Amino acid sequence: MKEEQLVVKFKKKRKYCSYMGEISPSVENIVDRDFRADKSNEKWLTDITEFHIPADKVYLSPIIDCFDGLPASWTIGLHPDADIVNTMLDNAINTLKDDEHPIVHSDRGAHYRWNGWCRINKIYV
Repeated sequence: MKEEQLVVKFKKKRKYCSYMGEISPSVENIVDRDFRADKSNEKWLTDITEFHIPADKVYLSPIIDCFDGLPASWTIGLHPDADIVNTMLDNAINTLKDDEHPIVHSDRGAHYRWNGWCRINKIYV
């Protein structure tokens, strides 16, 4: 374009990006892709899944035990918010014995960085 002395008439618009950085420091990835467990309630995995149903969207938040692949707890809600993950974690903690303190692994997204989630993890897990 320089050689032909062509000039761009319209400049390329930048895409809008609302990302302003991390909301809080991410926790360490202790599991590091080793999803095997030698005993029950040693490692738990969690995430939020969105389902489309005729009425609306529904969000499922399970916590899965790596030992047998069965859910230790799960909740369903209409919004992927702190309430759905905190309720799920509280219900899972209620199934633990006093000497059990599992490692909880998530995708380390915003739902798992909220103060309530971090506080519950520090106290019980």
